[in-house]
Amino acid sequence: MSTHTTQPYIGEIPRAGERRIWTGLTELAAARALANLAQTRHSEGDGLVLAVAHSSASARRLRHQVELFGGGRFPLLSLPDWETLPYDPFSPHEDIVSERLRTLHALPGTTSGLLVVPVQTLLQRLPPRDFVGGQSLSLAVGARFDPHAQRLLLEAAGYRVADVVNTRGEYALRGSLMDIFPAGLDYPVRIDLFDDEIESLRYFDPETQRTVEAFETLELLPAKEYPFDSASVSRFRDRWHNTFDVDVRRCSVYQDVSHGIPPAGVEYYLPFFFPEMATLFDYLPDDTIVVQDEKAETAIASFLTDVQGRYENLRHDIERPILPPERLYLSENEWFTQRKSRPSIRWQWPADDAGHGCTFKSAEPPDV
Repeated sequence: MSTHTTQPYIGEIPRAGERRIWTGLTELAAARALANLAQTRHSEGDGLVLAVAHSSASARRLRHQVELFGGGRFPLLSLPDWETLPYDPFSPHEDIVSERLRTLHALPGTTSGLLVVPVQTLLQRLPPRDFVGGQSLSLAVGARFDPHAQRLLLEAAGYRVADVVNTRGEYALRGSLMDIFPAGLDYPVRIDLFDDEIESLRYFDPETQRTVEAFETLELLPAKEYPFDSASVSRFRDRWHNTFDVDVRRCSVYQDVSHGIPPAGVEYYLPFFFPEMATLFDYLPDDTIVVQDEKAETAIASFLTDVQGRYENLRHDIERPILPPERLYLSENEWFTQRKSRPSIRWQWPADDAGHGCTFKSAEPPDV
């Protein structure tokens, strides 16, 4: 049975294991339907909605459109792609890392709202759930603060020292002041010390050095998606030796990590830093509704084919050996298994580009 309307609506909400289709939806109409679905679930306390877009550009547009329709009535999160090619010897931009860490920190406590991801993020293996919280640092006015001990903790969390703080992931220590630009924040933080206590905490503008806002407490997120303490570096070295049969003296990634230098592109060795990896689904409630656009399945297959192709082209580099795709990404079968266990919706583009009217199928289609 189908229902026709000129105003997008959510139709019947699927239950666990059920799959439904929204048909004839333009991207903008889908964004409105997603906002309605997220608002309904949020108001009823029913759970999270995961929106899967076929590309990073589509995910960005979808998030902005949902924000327009949602009007702040429910939590809206995004987990962007690194925007690097698989196995690239480049690290993602710190702004991207900051947004990802902010979302990963928020997800374990998020029980409703909407999360928007591209297929690249959907398939990516992630740090375990307890990593971000475990690497976070708590600050409070009046609390004891040892600058030198904090330096060690900041460096273990991926922060780097600088003369003047300008970008996320940097810190500077000057006398009784410590400046930190935390991941997940728009402004750096200035810590004023009186002896061994925090006298004040302030956000400041890095260009003018003027105070933006004073506050009492703050939780600092790690600067990277991997730990960089001695135990993690030791784990990295052990796993490198157990995985690759190469001369480590010729491997710049191994040498940099061994000397406490985070090398560019080390994110593609993420499994070496953790006892176990997680997936996005480990961060989500079991009743999360998965909504994907009709191009997502094709994009998933295409992306995994591209990953395999790049692996075959680069795997024989003895100076920069790489991990096989299954260590870094979910397979299609793993993705299908995760989707089948959850309620899901697929939205289809209109047959013509005009987008006149929308059809919502409440009957569950066969799974293919």
